Amino acid sequence: MEIKSLGNTDFDTLFKAFERAFADYDVQLDKTQLQAMLKRRGFDPGLSFAAFDGGEIAAFTLNGIGHFDGKPTAYDTGTGTLNEYRGQGLAAKIFEHSIPHLRASGIGLYLLEVLQHNAKAVSIYSKLGFETTREFNYFIQRNDRIVNGGEIPAGYSLRRLGAGEFSPRADFQDFNPSWQNSIDAIRRAAGDFIVVEAVAGKELAGYGVFEPAAGDITQLAVGRRHRRRGVASALLREMLRLNRNDSVKVVNAEVSCNAFTHFLEAKNIGVSGRQFEMTRLL
Repeated sequence: MEIKSLGNTDFDTLFKAFERAFADYDVQLDKTQLQAMLKRRGFDPGLSFAAFDGGEIAAFTLNGIGHFDGKPTAYDTGTGTLNEYRGQGLAAKIFEHSIPHLRASGIGLYLLEVLQHNAKAVSIYSKLGFETTREFNYFIQRNDRIVNGGEIPAGYSLRRLGAGEFSPRADFQDFNPSWQNSIDAIRRAAGDFIVVEAVAGKELAGYGVFEPAAGDITQLAVGRRHRRRGVASALLREMLRLNRNDSVKVVNAEVSCNAFTHFLEAKNIGVSGRQFEMTRLL
């Protein structure tokens, strides 16, 4: 068994390992979906690592590289172990192997998210020195089960623009977006996103950033003085109209943001599960 960088590994080999490692997961990704996910999350094969058994991948960690809270950061965009190699501690060995390489590239922070019900993974990351920084809800609902009637409120209109033209408004947000929902992630894969803005005259009232192929609502925010007027509902309605997936998902909404949770629950988009955001200084 040898741990080494994925810098010289072709995508088909990586995809086959990814497919086998996550074969028992409810949600499966095809090649196109995996490529889109990796692009959005800043995947850097040269700073990603795998354990190889001969020429075959036994376990891997795919790292995204960028900035988080102003710090050069590595983000775990996918860690998996093929079934026949589980129980050997390979994920921890790969992480420890990666640390000097990440440090040498100027990375000072490692960031990940882990499902709260995956107690084994949470325990491993805690033993590796990770600390929980935030708790996130995630939401998934079929389009035909979402309840969202009504019209665009009087005095408001909607407009669309490309993600490359979009700039978020920090004063609209109740929490900082996670890695995969950040403006950096949106710009990495700008062609995959649609931005819908709500305006009152010339004033921006709110916006939604949406990935139609995946049904992913990446950001949804309304200015404080425009809230409780139906603006968020109008934005959601337009995103649903543009959706090319049979479901909608909202990933990594802070548990502490009760207003957002209640808004989605009122649309019959209930909490599907929770994640921990965890970090470790390198």
